[in-house]
Formats: sequence, structure tokens, C-alpha cells
Amino acid sequence: MVINLGMNWENFYRDNIVEYIKTLQENPFELVTLIIDLAIVMFLVYCFFKVVKGSRAWQLIKGIALLVIATWVSGLFNLKILNWILTGIMNLGVIAIIVIFQPELRRGLEQLGTNKLTKFFGIDKDLSTKTKEDIYKIVIAATELSKAKTGALIVIERDIKIQDIISSGIPMDAEVSPQLLVNIFEPKTPLHDGAVVISGNKIAAAACVLPLANDKDIAKELGTRHRAAIGISKESDSIVVVVSEETGKITVAKDGTLIADLREDVLKKILISNVVTKRFASDKKDRKDTLKKLKEKRKESSEEIKQAKKEDEKDKENNIEK
Repeated sequence: MVINLGMNWENFYRDNIVEYIKTLQENPFELVTLIIDLAIVMFLVYCFFKVVKGSRAWQLIKGIALLVIATWVSGLFNLKILNWILTGIMNLGVIAIIVIFQPELRRGLEQLGTNKLTKFFGIDKDLSTKTKEDIYKIVIAATELSKAKTGALIVIERDIKIQDIISSGIPMDAEVSPQLLVNIFEPKTPLHDGAVVISGNKIAAAACVLPLANDKDIAKELGTRHRAAIGISKESDSIVVVVSEETGKITVAKDGTLIADLREDVLKKILISNVVTKRFASDKKDRKDTLKKLKEKRKESSEEIKQAKKEDEKDKENNIEK
């Protein structure tokens, strides 16, 4: 069987597309199934490209796409010998694709057969859970840095965006991990001097420059890291974790104030309370308030309808008596 990509497009248009449009006109309900069908196919194609992007298969896909286009062009311009060779390669290409994409196909089938189906389709953990896990990782990193008396400055962005601070550093866009955070602040490494900014559950940038607080109230013994932490926490709602290089003590800066000498469990509670609980609890509260308002409006409108019906019935009764 030869795949003829140089087919007669006029016949294809008449026999397939025009006939299908006529079928839709006769039965409009099929339009709904067509939309669902297209949406599912597009989603599956998106998931496939998401899985293979960045792997060896991504380069091979571009090569296959070029081969398909070349086959179609050769058929269009009636280049018979070239078209015969390319269509022959295309027929063998089905087997080649199975061999080439064997690791990706196996990984995808394994995920389909396990509880990792949501991960395969890109449906990740909910934001609250992911943020809480990131907090645990930050606490582990801060504890390790504290034990080694390695200075660190970690800024956790909240509602107020600090893109100007992020742009002052080295872009990273990396997953939050204790090992990476510890390595960033390792002395005499290129990124250790400055702050790490965590934004949108990612390490957005390292070696960022923060504004220094210049208040006279700040104790003179405080170092540059603590002054920078106070400065950024005053200018935004960010939470900042500071590890002192001299003492190894962990401090949190929030709203321009310092909470000093924190143990691991206390640090975890403070970060979860301010970064996770307050944020997502307020979101739930807002949703509940909105839902409550909608219910009240529906109740009021239903009562108005009932009242209108009663008045109509009274008017009818009065008309009958007259």
C-alpha cells in the first residue's frame, strides 16, 4: 500500500469536506460531536508534544515533518521518481517511528496504566499542596545552611510582584529543591552573593539585588543581608528567610520587621501560615462570600416572583368580582 500525498485535492474536497458539510446541515447535532472530537485530538497532540519536547524525539519529529512536506510537494509537482522513493520511506517510517519512539511510548503507556495519569496529561498537584511542599524544601535548605553557617537570603514572592528585583539577578526558572538552594549559596560560587527569589513555585532568579533599609531604628550589628531583607519586606508583601553567616541563626523578615533565631519547626509554621494558609484561606473565603451573595440574590428574586404572582392572582379575583 502506497501513501499518495500528491492526491487530487479537488476530488478530496468534493468527496469528503463538501459531503461532511452537507451531513452537518442535515444533522446539526453532529457539530457538537465534531467540536468535542477536535478538542480531544488537539489535547492529545498537545500532551504528546509536551512529553517529547526537549528529548531526542523532538529533533526526530521535526525531521519527519520535513519528510512529509517533501513527499507532498513531490506529488503536487508530479516528481514521480522522488515521490516514489519518499512514499516508500513513509511506508517503512511507521515501523521506524515505533522503534525510534520506543522509550517515550513505553513511558506513556506505563503512566496510563498507573495512578500517574494526571501527571501524563499535565494535571499537576493543586497549587496549595505544591506551595506547601516548596515551603518544606525551603525549610530543609535553610536548616542545612544554618548548620554550616553559610549565609543565605531567600525571598518568597506573594501577591505583590517583584519583577524588577527578579530582573536584577540571573534567571533560573528551576524547580524548588533543597539541594539547589544549598548549592546556590555555597561560598565562592558565582551565584552565592545576592538573593534567591522564589516566584510562582519556581526559583525565578539568583544573585538578585535587594533594596537596603536605611531606618535609624535598625540595630547597627545587623548585616547587609538583614537590611536587604527588611528593605524588600517593606516595599512588598514578600516573606524573606535570612541565614546569618556569623551565627548561623535563621531570621524571617515580614512587613519590615524581623523574627529572629528561629528553630526549624517554628520557621515551618511561620512560612506555612503566611505563604499558604492566609493566601488560600482568603481565596476560599472570597469564593464562599461570592456564592453566598449569589444565593441571596436568587432568594430575593424568587421572593419577588412569588410576590408578583400573588398580586396577579388578587387582580384577577378583583376583576371577577366586578
